[in-house]
Amino acid sequence: MGKYEMGRALGEGHFGKVKLARHADTGAAFAIKILDRQRILAMKIDEQIKREIATLKLLKHPNVVRLHEVSASKTKIYMVLEYVNGGELFDKIALKGKLSEKEGRKLFQQLMDAVSYCHEKGVYHRDLKPENVLVDAKGNIKVSDFGLSALPQNQRNDGLLHTTCGSPNYIAPEVLLNKGYDGSLSDIWSCGVILYVMLTGNLPFDDQNTVVLYQKGEARIPKWLSPDYTPAMSFDDENISDDNLHMTEHQDIEGNATISQINAFQLIGMSSCLDLSGFFEKEDVSERKVRFVSNYSPTSLFEKIESIVTEKGFQVQKSNGKLKVIQVCKEPANPRGHGTLLISAEVFEINESLYVVELKRSSGDCSLYRQLCASLSEDLGICKRQHLLKRDSMGQDHCRYNSSF
Repeated sequence: MGKYEMGRALGEGHFGKVKLARHADTGAAFAIKILDRQRILAMKIDEQIKREIATLKLLKHPNVVRLHEVSASKTKIYMVLEYVNGGELFDKIALKGKLSEKEGRKLFQQLMDAVSYCHEKGVYHRDLKPENVLVDAKGNIKVSDFGLSALPQNQRNDGLLHTTCGSPNYIAPEVLLNKGYDGSLSDIWSCGVILYVMLTGNLPFDDQNTVVLYQKGEARIPKWLSPDYTPAMSFDDENISDDNLHMTEHQDIEGNATISQINAFQLIGMSSCLDLSGFFEKEDVSERKVRFVSNYSPTSLFEKIESIVTEKGFQVQKSNGKLKVIQVCKEPANPRGHGTLLISAEVFEINESLYVVELKRSSGDCSLYRQLCASLSEDLGICKRQHLLKRDSMGQDHCRYNSSF
């Protein structure tokens, strides 16, 4: 493309592709977002694309992905963006389990500096989450993906924004009330959720079903966080651990594994017929899950899962009631999930003879993840599963099996 030499694909989504490119004269690396005009018009998102371009042209900050130039042909739109080669903040958290308070403080300061700058420019992101925060080779963050952003002209006469958008686990409560909301305050809420995820490795409010998700109460703060990170308000911290914030410990397996019971509300929330995530413009990360039902005992399930995955060449680690399944890839990871495959396996009790197995991909090749999940569910499950693969804009894979209990 003109002065840019196109390279490998970095991602693919509803509207087009993102490719790695090098400037022919300087050799500098860029990420070029190639959008299909026909598809944009067909999906009626041309105003959204125009808004994203206009927004990025306003922003020049070390912790915000830079838009260098835009060009177009009769069929394509080309956005030449800063190339950030460290992947997503989500993958960084997933691989480590959680970040140290020192590292979390540094990244959160950068995040707040970037968001504050955006607000000073009249830009409200409205979809802040770890998947939309990139990390460069030096470990510094770059806020990206302003496709849902808003500018002052998007406010109504009351000075508020009214479009309900964002990702369910990170969206501010007032956005859902349909009464208007302050874009800066809603962004700050999302930043708080990101901070919680960085320091604990868990979401403060999480459920696959959005009806149940939005009925969650106050977030629980683990006792092991230092006082500097603990808010003054009092929370019920009983039975909270760093790896299991929402389920109740039921029994020990092999000394260090725990099995959690699922109550009726959580079981209803797993039902695919009540999944309202389609009302949102993007899927959230909690969809990277496979659940199936089994009547094997918890001990047998862990043993059989370990046996199956080790035969396939995977490594297994046990901690806090979970099996962590790992396949280390020698090739460097890229921002869209290839590289080291990391899956957690957890078992929940429905009754004395029926259990739910949850397999959750934290990072790595989505197709390999699906193959492994299909193998495990076929060998261990008792239900037929329907596979559903979704992609959000610009290529983030989300894998899900909907189980019928």
